Amino acid sequence: MRVALVHDWLTGMRGGEKVLEELCRLFPGAPIHTLFHFPGTVSELIESHPIRTSFLQGAPRLKEAYRSYLPLFPAAIQDFDLGDFDLVISSSHCVAKACNARLGAQHVCYCHTPMRYAWDQRSAYFPDHSGIIARARHRVLDWLQIWDARTSPRVDLFIANSRFVRDRIRRYYDRDAEVVAPPVDVDFFTPGVTPSGAPFALTFAALAPYKKLDQAIEACRRLDLELRVVGGATQDDPGGSEPSSGVRRLGRVSDSELRDLYRQATCFVQPGVEDFGITTVEALACGCPVVAVAEGGVLDIVEPGEHGILYSVDRGVDGLVAAVDKIPRMNFNKLNLSERAQQFSPARFRQRVQALLHRLDDSREPGS
Repeated sequence: MRVALVHDWLTGMRGGEKVLEELCRLFPGAPIHTLFHFPGTVSELIESHPIRTSFLQGAPRLKEAYRSYLPLFPAAIQDFDLGDFDLVISSSHCVAKACNARLGAQHVCYCHTPMRYAWDQRSAYFPDHSGIIARARHRVLDWLQIWDARTSPRVDLFIANSRFVRDRIRRYYDRDAEVVAPPVDVDFFTPGVTPSGAPFALTFAALAPYKKLDQAIEACRRLDLELRVVGGATQDDPGGSEPSSGVRRLGRVSDSELRDLYRQATCFVQPGVEDFGITTVEALACGCPVVAVAEGGVLDIVEPGEHGILYSVDRGVDGLVAAVDKIPRMNFNKLNLSERAQQFSPARFRQRVQALLHRLDDSREPGS
């Protein structure tokens, strides 16, 4: 069987690229079709595959402003010639799911999420509704939303990374989906020694507004608890916000440094609603309990009282404060937390995907 992989873009190693890595292991040598690729930004395994980019690869100032080319993404993804392949597997959080497989081929989409900025998160990403540019942008997003829904029938089987994303696929595409959690490196992220030194909470920063870093900062300020923030801008980065008292912005850290932070932290704080939450699993794998808002993919990961504390989104910062304050009195068992994380191993991910592919193949009529 001739297999093609399709991925939105290759500009760094995040959750979507971890999924792509495992697909590369399942299908060695399968070509990867992607809108654009910045060499050296993804793993050696991914870059060992043939990588075929779209006409956007040569666009001016692509590295600095690739998001500005969003209106061209649909045309670019549909321009790929996939006529030689029997099975197309797309890894999609933007437009990859709209690629055109040939008639008679099967198209399986691992959907990280329908486009947030075109659907329910539009106002969060683009709060400015005034002016000519804002109006033009919203017209583009209106068109993109319609196009996104209309191209969903090109997929034979949707795989969602969580029940939360499965529900979004149903709402926006009127399609059902199987749920397969993304892979987490639970062989690397493991418990360590008992934490020493002053207690601190750990969280992640990102450009995405739904992360709600401000809520984590305010909650820890009220508790007089140090908050260490991984990712985003550092205090020395002029592009970052002003440092707050009790907040240590660490910027990018190595995997080993991140593992040590998980191991030493009092808790991992997630105030934003995540589609899944790979960092949540990494924290549990290291024996770190989780405090998170009780919505989104975390409901597939954390059982309240067993692996952390979940609070209602309606309670906002007050709920986060109460939950973090309760963590030191809960006496979570590190091994229990780590065992929970084992359910999200790469091996289990590959097994689930293979089983779904076999089932899809068996469902085809003879001679089709």
